Amino acid sequence: MKTIGAAKFKAECLSLLDHIPTTGLVITKHGRPVARIIPYDEGSCAHLIGCLKDHIQIHGDIHSTGLKWDATSES
Repeated sequence: MKTIGAAKFKAECLSLLDHIPTTGLVITKHGRPVARIIPYDEGSCAHLIGCLKDHIQIHGDIHSTGLKWDATSES
């Protein structure tokens, strides 16, 4: 994993973001790690979208807790 100082990261941020190693990039301040940047994996969750279609049934109002509430009441 590549390590880079915060000042150098700040100066070269856009270029570094275009070339992040697959293992990621560790940013340090005064020699101590403070952050890690890893590449975003776009396809990791795409298969989950819509996978439960036709498998779930909704009963009742999903936007309600089922409790009645009166805004004018003091209790």
